[in-house]
Amino acid sequence: MPGFELFGDAERKEVNDVLENGVLMRYGFDGMRNGHWKAKELESELQNTFQSNHVQLVSSGTAAVSVALASAGVGAGDEVIMPTFTFVASFEAIMMLGAIPVLVDIDDTLTLNPKAVEAAITSKTKAVMVVQMCGSMGDMNALQNVCNKNNLLLVEDACQAIGGTYNGKPLGSIGDLGCFSFDFVKTITCGEGGAVITNNKDYYINADHYSDHGHDHVGNDRGAETHPFLGYNFRISELHAAVGLAQVKRLPEFLDIQKNNYIVIREALSVIPEVTFRTVPEVGEESYAFLNFFLPDLETARKTSEAFKKNGVDACFHYYDNNWHYIRKWNHLKDMKSLFPISAEVKKGLEYLQTKEYPQSDHYIARNISCLIKLSWTKEEVIARANKMVEIINDICKK
Repeated sequence: MPGFELFGDAERKEVNDVLENGVLMRYGFDGMRNGHWKAKELESELQNTFQSNHVQLVSSGTAAVSVALASAGVGAGDEVIMPTFTFVASFEAIMMLGAIPVLVDIDDTLTLNPKAVEAAITSKTKAVMVVQMCGSMGDMNALQNVCNKNNLLLVEDACQAIGGTYNGKPLGSIGDLGCFSFDFVKTITCGEGGAVITNNKDYYINADHYSDHGHDHVGNDRGAETHPFLGYNFRISELHAAVGLAQVKRLPEFLDIQKNNYIVIREALSVIPEVTFRTVPEVGEESYAFLNFFLPDLETARKTSEAFKKNGVDACFHYYDNNWHYIRKWNHLKDMKSLFPISAEVKKGLEYLQTKEYPQSDHYIARNISCLIKLSWTKEEVIARANKMVEIINDICKK
């Protein structure tokens, strides 16, 4: 991760196909295409990759979350339970529909704590969105049981976890709907892009229409298509889909590289008594896109993060002090800073953030270091990096 590190002839060929026929839009212009339908081809490939009946490509991972929720009828005033540790896009995508994000604690999987989810359910709760952060997953059986018991949608935001599995199933395919991102720093990249996956035909049809202004996509005359309901523009372009089509065929290659690099670093760190690792469910296998480990306390984690930066150990993140990925510094959400008026219902629904504390999430995120696993490292670079990390952590822990 990310896939752009290994761009090559396959990606160039697919993009050149689009440029040569000149049709950059995924819909219409049938006669000009010379048989090239990159978005459709990518959707077909992803159906196999995700072992899912339906795939709808969209313009981003953020769009995927909004489209997925909308396709299942989530909207104004509905509550969607989500974790404190995720990217800001998670609550943005919920609020765009007029729904209310309800943030709850994570556990040592760095994803939703099932007990915290159950405690947060109200009469307004419509969905639970688990975010499979940093390449791994939560306790999906427990989360599924909570949702089944309370008749709630289970939505998987697997934007950072393509290639991971749970009980033999690809992450994203376990819930009612799954969401993926193919932005520039994902394992599979389109530059910008995303996907909604589901086995529910009605949700798929809704997502297909909703993401293209409500077009029903019946027949081969775009101008004659009807609009069964309102929609918006979340389309992916043929250029973006072309890059993704080449990349998804290389996913097994990318996953092998990630796993090999991950194992080298994890084995090196595992000899340090002060280091422990995130919990991965016994029936799960992470995508190895990130290596996440815990240190004894906040002070040690901060010192380690700073020492990594000073000593050239890049792409390691201490999310406790990060503006993008943890509730602690989401002041624009807490203070509801918006370019346009936020509905009274959402404002009232977010009042809890003014006083809400998340001690369990703090306990894990304060001590966590998350290291991106790059595809471009040589074997020698991985070993040198692992040794440098061990040296730095040992030095800090001895002081």
